Amino acid sequence: MPEATISFANHDQIRTLFGAHDQFLRQVRERVGVEVVLRGDEIRLHGTEDQIQRAVEVFSELRRIVESKGRLHPTEVNDVLNENAAQAEQTASGESIDLFEKAKRVHPKTAGQARYVDAMRSHDLVFCSGPAGCGKTYLAVAMAINALRQQQVRKIVLVRPAVEAGEKLGFLPGDIFAKVNPYLRPLLDALADMLDFEQVRRYMERDVVESVPLAFMRGRTLNHTFIILDEGQNTTVTQMKMFLTRMGIESKIVVTGDVTQNDLPDNVASGLVDAMKRLRDINGVAAVELSGQDIVRHRLVREVVEAYDQDSGNPSRRL
Repeated sequence: MPEATISFANHDQIRTLFGAHDQFLRQVRERVGVEVVLRGDEIRLHGTEDQIQRAVEVFSELRRIVESKGRLHPTEVNDVLNENAAQAEQTASGESIDLFEKAKRVHPKTAGQARYVDAMRSHDLVFCSGPAGCGKTYLAVAMAINALRQQQVRKIVLVRPAVEAGEKLGFLPGDIFAKVNPYLRPLLDALADMLDFEQVRRYMERDVVESVPLAFMRGRTLNHTFIILDEGQNTTVTQMKMFLTRMGIESKIVVTGDVTQNDLPDNVASGLVDAMKRLRDINGVAAVELSGQDIVRHRLVREVVEAYDQDSGNPSRRL
């Protein structure tokens, strides 16, 4: 069986790297699948060549952090493991998303994100549920741009429910663009982060990119279109059915949402939760569930999510 050895300056470094009660060591073993044996100031790795290569990369990066800071935080271990897993999947399947915009590419940063991108590539209807900050919307927008630039679709439609205003946007001042802007801002921000301002403006002026509240989708049929519904947990079952049946010829739909942040009344079922259960076994449909391990925002976002998840009585956890 292939093996490798990593040496450390002293045993204290190894103790810090392994963590209290070997918690960090267990994480590496479980995520990478490698066997680790301690011999003095060395660790010996046993496994397949791929497992050993990944383990060497993980332990080398963790050692660098320990040498630099003198300690190791659990979120740093998670970040290193997530980055390592994402790189492994990218190497195996070329998961990066080409935006065809000044050589820009978007790379999944976790194994969960890589599965999500693969699902969007291989299915026409994809549901993705996960906590804030795990890239659900950003990666969907990147895939939409990729499909548009490769002429797989002719148009991108960005949709979001306006739950806070009860879908009655007439109470807000301004024209339709001013009314829907606060609800669609996250989708537009992702778009603006990938393309320059003038390109986004041209796309919207020419109706190549359209942003629309969910209430305005009724009665439409969208052919050759990449459609993204954000905040899908805030749709009712009836609204979700209405939205999904807008799908026309050569179109794709991606529905994203966080089922722990449901703003619907307590007695109203979430359309996203219902659809993921009802449709996930249909050929051509994929349901991807991301977790706190896939959060790629500031490290505190992951810790905030974990803190709320520990409180099972929190009202934001309505499912």
